[in-house]
Amino acid sequence: MVKLTIVEDRPTPKEVYNWRVYFFASMACWGSVMIGYDSAFIGSAMALKSFKDEFSLSSKTKTEFNFLSANIVSCYQAGCFFGALSGYFVGYYFGRKWGLFFASLIFVVGSVLQIVASGKTGLGIMYAGRIIAGWSVGVASNLTPIYIAEISPPAIRGRLIGLYELGWQIGAVVGFWIGYGVNQHIPYGNVQWLIPFAVQLIPGGMLAVGILTVKESPRWLASRDRFDAALANLAVIRNLPADHTYVQEEMFEIKSAIEYDEERAGHGILAPMKTLFGNRSYLKRLGLCIALFVGQNVTGINAINYYSPTVFASIGVSGTSTSLLTTGVFGLLKFAVAIVWLLWLVDRYGRKLLLIVGSAGGAICMYWIGIYIAVAKPQDNPSGGLHGGGISAMVAFYLWTCFYGPTWNGTPWVFGAETMPTFIRSATQAFIAASNWLFAFLIARFTPQMFASMGFGVYIFFASLMVASIPFVYFCVPETSGIPLEYMDELFAISPRTAHSVLTERFRAEQNASRRSVDGGKGNSEHRVEPVRSKDSTDV
Repeated sequence: MVKLTIVEDRPTPKEVYNWRVYFFASMACWGSVMIGYDSAFIGSAMALKSFKDEFSLSSKTKTEFNFLSANIVSCYQAGCFFGALSGYFVGYYFGRKWGLFFASLIFVVGSVLQIVASGKTGLGIMYAGRIIAGWSVGVASNLTPIYIAEISPPAIRGRLIGLYELGWQIGAVVGFWIGYGVNQHIPYGNVQWLIPFAVQLIPGGMLAVGILTVKESPRWLASRDRFDAALANLAVIRNLPADHTYVQEEMFEIKSAIEYDEERAGHGILAPMKTLFGNRSYLKRLGLCIALFVGQNVTGINAINYYSPTVFASIGVSGTSTSLLTTGVFGLLKFAVAIVWLLWLVDRYGRKLLLIVGSAGGAICMYWIGIYIAVAKPQDNPSGGLHGGGISAMVAFYLWTCFYGPTWNGTPWVFGAETMPTFIRSATQAFIAASNWLFAFLIARFTPQMFASMGFGVYIFFASLMVASIPFVYFCVPETSGIPLEYMDELFAISPRTAHSVLTERFRAEQNASRRSVDGGKGNSEHRVEPVRSKDSTDV
């Protein structure tokens, strides 16, 4: 049984850990459910014969089918890329709450366009709907984790941000299974393929309704000099009176942090970007974050996410129903190992070890699958079921999932969030999220052509890139686990191989010196926080 211990940075009233903060975070997490579902359902939907027949894909040559299916999938990632970049500006001007509400409405519009698309209208409306929905998903992928982080009490921030990953995986599980469900239980026809597309409206609609029930981020309100509203919202979220010492202290810290950020980066929407691109250390960190997302994508995850029926067919899984069933099992397994990562691994074993183990284990599995396909040629010699080597290849595929899920799935996001200073974090998150969607677009766009031209070589290709990522992580990526954010500048100024041990020793020495100083001090100092004042200097 996992014991979720709350480690507080200061004495905290029990009222702070109230139902509201969990409810507000959960409502925002409909955005991550939306992201997870949309990233998973399309491969299964396109595998349905009813979908292929509606858009005359069944009559296309293999080359034409690969081209059109790649367009349907990849235009979504293109929208996500631009949405992630524009999400920074949406969040800056409209706030986290109304930015997410706006994104949810646009997502619903994109979903409706996909539903009304048909063989008569052609794929143009489908493409438009996918791009629009993708833009909304890109915005949500930027704003949702920021909103949760800004409303969370420090002691449970990690737990609440973990809800974001949990929502993503829940949406993905539904997306992977829905194709199998409609194929088994809905008769052939338009309704069969329309249901997976229509289900998009559920998380999109729930986000639109749910986000109206939450309070705007106090930090965003304070950044717009709306201190009265910020204090009022903070009091509601913390379930304490506005004049309570804890609320006053936190509001003072928020205001001080904003003043510090503006002092370091300047004032205005472009100031953080100017600071980012004007500092070599920050650019180096951004480059490492982007490189880790390259590493994430070259594991082959997005090829599997978006074309899982094609992937399983290459191993020898025949029949639409069986292919969709194996896809659903993949989704469940990916969800389970993500929970293992969240609860047990990420803070216990650090970042580097997880990434290296994930690459090594995943590469072995991919090499095995590629060698099996090269030798047995299962697609050229169908046997009506998996036997011997085919079963071992399927086991290797699920083992690959177990290596990927607790390592490369979430670790690059954690690394990106913890290596950047607060005054440029929103800007860097936009670039990091956009880079993820850019590489996902490239994989989604060219995977069908890769399978058509390379065959088993696709698995050898991804396996070799995973092997190449091991020395990169070992020599170039510093371990960040357990390092306070205040030490990140020093961490990246030392050799990545030794930085963690050097700083850990220094940090422990400073802690011991501080304890000795406290133990040897005389008396107690009394800490008093002045009431937060708004711009007109009246008490709040």
